Amino acid sequence: MRHLLSRFPRPWLALLLACCLALLAACGGGDDDPGPGPTTGSLTVTIGGLPAGVAGAVTVTGPASYSKTLTASSTLTDLAPGAYTLSAASVAQGTGTLAPTPVTQQVQVNAGATASASVLYAAATPLALGLQEVASGLNTPIFLTAPPGDSRLFIIERAGRIRVVQNGNLLATPFLDISALTTTSGERGLLSMAFHPQYASNGYFFLYYTNLAGDIVIERRQVSAGSANVADPLAALTILTIPHPTFSNHYGGLLSFGPDGYLYAGTGDGGSGGDPPRNAQNTNVLLGKLLRLDVNASSVAQPYAIPPGNPFATAGGRPEIWAYGLRNPWRYAFDVPAQLLYIADVGQANLEEVDVRPAGQAGNNYGWNIMEGTQCYNSASCSQAGLVLPAIEYGHDTAGGCSITGGYVYRGTALPELAGQYLYSDYCSGWLKSFSYSNGTASAVKDWGITNVGNILSFGQDAQNELYMLSGTGKVYRIVRK
Repeated sequence: MRHLLSRFPRPWLALLLACCLALLAACGGGDDDPGPGPTTGSLTVTIGGLPAGVAGAVTVTGPASYSKTLTASSTLTDLAPGAYTLSAASVAQGTGTLAPTPVTQQVQVNAGATASASVLYAAATPLALGLQEVASGLNTPIFLTAPPGDSRLFIIERAGRIRVVQNGNLLATPFLDISALTTTSGERGLLSMAFHPQYASNGYFFLYYTNLAGDIVIERRQVSAGSANVADPLAALTILTIPHPTFSNHYGGLLSFGPDGYLYAGTGDGGSGGDPPRNAQNTNVLLGKLLRLDVNASSVAQPYAIPPGNPFATAGGRPEIWAYGLRNPWRYAFDVPAQLLYIADVGQANLEEVDVRPAGQAGNNYGWNIMEGTQCYNSASCSQAGLVLPAIEYGHDTAGGCSITGGYVYRGTALPELAGQYLYSDYCSGWLKSFSYSNGTASAVKDWGITNVGNILSFGQDAQNELYMLSGTGKVYRIVRK
């Protein structure tokens, strides 16, 4: 079979070959093709005005669901062409705020090019705190808490009742009433409660109260099957009873689950003045201590177990003890993000103190009654070897007070400028103060100018980590932006 090209006359064949060669030349040939151009671009974001150690908060969003948060100046590469939005948020600096300019902006990114944008931070109006009343008409509100993830507030009345605030309303029916089991003589009464971390599934909560004999009782209770706002009055299991003879003061009073899932209890030294039996330094008694108990499998036969790591679990003292040398640790608090434990220990006659130690550190001796705060107690000199000294202290004077009321480290969302600050008050003076703690040192003590709210009995914390102050006037206040 003859080749197809043989059908063409020779002049036409030559002309056809010439045309093909011209077309190839016009296309540049195979080896000289530069390929496709760039398909992505870049964006340089400059963040200014931030002091050393303070992170910005700039979020960049764009095509193909792109999202990235920047804390400092950066260049973003391999970006799809299109419009990108920068949203900048305020950041905290101590107790103040740094505000961004602009808050939002849009930048066009083109292929093969680098776009730019800038955000400048500057000091905003300083934070001011106020109090918002959330409940009133209460009988000595002594503590406030909430189950994990719950929107309700549970307020303890010292006489023995637990009240519920739901959707802003104080419910008429108490959650629980144990007034027949306790008395308010001296410093006695129902002093605190703690919800089990798995309360939503097991319904367990724990009480700390004094019985009619004046002894300390730690007891497990349970919510009723029929109503989330009422406890089962018959479901009671005694976890621990601690004898508290002779005196009707210094009971401590706080129960709290720590970050390790164990139940902690702060007990007073047994009362009177000066701890005459030296209970706080005696590791064979449970008064003047911070206790740590495993109550996750409590039963009548074994109400609690001793967690591994308790410092006297094997020998040398009571295995329930976690720390000792406390006078009257009315309120203490765990700061979970920082893994720190704050203990506000009420002083004798001269000094009030806040102690801060790592939450997982066992066996601390906080010094009472060898020392009161940073001073030797009833002695010109004393050995401070092995003792934990206060992070801060204040005196009993016109600018101070008489009895510290410990609070919490703020970890809520409504007041980001306050994050990491430990808040506390004084029963007599009723002020609100805070300080920061880092690298083993307390700093930036601030008075927030809160006045005329009565004797501050306690702080409270809800499930969203917002904080409250409880007043002897029968009112409960949320700490808010002024």
